[in-house]
Amino acid sequence: MTSIQHTATTDTVDGYRPLIPEDQVETVLELRKILSGGAPEEGAQTVPFLGLKLTVPSTVMTPCPVSPILGGAIFAEVQEGDRVLDMGTGSGSLAITAAAKASEVLAVDINPDAVEAVLANAQRNGVADRVQARVSDVFSAVEGTFDLIIFNPPFQWFAARDVADSATTDEGYGALTRFFGEARQYLAENGRMMIFFSTMGDVQYLQKLIDEAGFQHEVVFRTTRPVADVPVEFSCHRLS
Repeated sequence: MTSIQHTATTDTVDGYRPLIPEDQVETVLELRKILSGGAPEEGAQTVPFLGLKLTVPSTVMTPCPVSPILGGAIFAEVQEGDRVLDMGTGSGSLAITAAAKASEVLAVDINPDAVEAVLANAQRNGVADRVQARVSDVFSAVEGTFDLIIFNPPFQWFAARDVADSATTDEGYGALTRFFGEARQYLAENGRMMIFFSTMGDVQYLQKLIDEAGFQHEVVFRTTRPVADVPVEFSCHRLS
C-alpha cells in the first residue's frame, strides 16, 4: 500500500501543485489517511438510490450520503430525448437516473468492474435498452456528441493504490485536466455539463480549469456534511 506523505504537496503529474491553502491540504491528507485505513466490504452490496435498487461490487464505490442530492439535480437537468454521457459512472446510479428521461446514456469508467455493475443495474432497473457501458480512460472510448455530460470525478490528487481507489483519487489531476481539455468536442450545440466536487479535493484547481476552458458556470447546490467528523462542502456545478 502506498503511504501518503506530506511531500504530496509538492509537484506531481504534469507539474500540478495544490492551489488551496496549506492548512486545507493538511486536512485533505488527514481525510485520505482516515478513509483509506479500513478494509473494504467483501462481496457485493445492494443499496437503494432514489427508488432504484443497485448492486455494488466491493471494488466499486458505493453512492455516498450526498449522492441522492446529486441524483435529484441530474434528474432535473436531463431533458426528454437527451443523449447523455456519464463519465466515471461507478455503480451507474446517475446514468440510470438520467435514463428515466434520456433517449440514450453512455456510461464509462476506467474500472471494468464498474462497467459490469452498470449493465447489471440497468437491467435490474428496467433501462437496459437505453444504457450502454464501456471501459474508457476519460474520453478514450467515447464517440459522438452529447446534450449532457455528467462527471463525478475523483476529488483527490494522489496516486491510486489500485483500480478501485481510482474512484477517489486522480494522480496530479491528470484525468480531470484531460477532461476539461477535451470536453467541448463531445458537447452538442447548447450542450451542458454537470460536475460534482468537494473540499476533500482542490476546489481552486477545479475553478481554474473551468475558467481556462471558458465555460459559463453556475453552482446548482452546495451542502456541508461531516466526513470523519470533518465538515466537508459538496457542490454541483452546471457548465455550458
